[in-house]
Amino acid sequence: MPLGAGGLVWHIAVMLDDADDIHPLFAGAPRTTEFKKLRKRIVRYVREAIEQYGMIERDARWLVCLSGGKDSYTLLAVLYELKWRGLLPVDLLACNLDQGQPGFPATVLPAFLEKMGVPHRIEYQDTYSIVVDKVPAGRTYCALCSRLRRGNLYRIAREEGCSAVVLGHHRDDILETFFMNLFHGGRLATMPPKLLNEEGDVFVYRPLAHVAEADCEKFATALSYPIIPCDLCGSQEGLQRQQVKAILDGWEANTPGRRQVIFRALMNARPSHLLDPKLFDFAGLSRDAQAIEANSKDIPKRR
Repeated sequence: MPLGAGGLVWHIAVMLDDADDIHPLFAGAPRTTEFKKLRKRIVRYVREAIEQYGMIERDARWLVCLSGGKDSYTLLAVLYELKWRGLLPVDLLACNLDQGQPGFPATVLPAFLEKMGVPHRIEYQDTYSIVVDKVPAGRTYCALCSRLRRGNLYRIAREEGCSAVVLGHHRDDILETFFMNLFHGGRLATMPPKLLNEEGDVFVYRPLAHVAEADCEKFATALSYPIIPCDLCGSQEGLQRQQVKAILDGWEANTPGRRQVIFRALMNARPSHLLDPKLFDFAGLSRDAQAIEANSKDIPKRR
């Protein structure tokens, strides 16, 4: 029996939803309704962020940073799904920067990317020794480590002809950074979904900006990706980020959905209702002479 136009669209949608041949990154994906909903939700949020923040430059090349954590695996898989669906007309190059942390399993990611057939570059730069030498005892390594890592990634992007460095920061990273800046930096700022580097030649994209950390964890776990722990440097305990995460966890436990409400607030800033004169010209506000005249007629005069 021939399908009508609506039936054909539905049939194609079902085929796409059940397809096993999206990419080897999806091999062995659960066929449960729960996982299908999870995958659709993540893909929808990533596509939403890419479109909303203007990340696509047709025929561009992206350097997709892969740390071996749940978030970067999720990012890589979802970008490949969007490419497979014809919704992401860019070339993808996966990249892992091995920074020389003690105990880092250097063979895990190269073997995984080879098995998955993902074009990639593995770069070794011993920034860990530099950080250990420069950071005083008792202080965390994260700030300097991040700066050194970012500088190397920009260099690699230029060498590979990539217009953007693509990172796996998700919604919860963005919320935590906002509160860290609020509590410790005295400013309203966070990780933007799209950033141009200081030199002006490489973009930084965060396509997972709208995706919850819990969804990344469920996705990567369901697909049995070889997760590399993020505590190899031994500098994670007592971080300000962990303290902020605990605060957010408490709020979420008491009021489910609180994280998403706060995230929506970051997308709905009103400079006229804040206190930064650089964002809003408070001094330039003036009363409307016609309104003053019109309203004064209705006011009884004092005798």
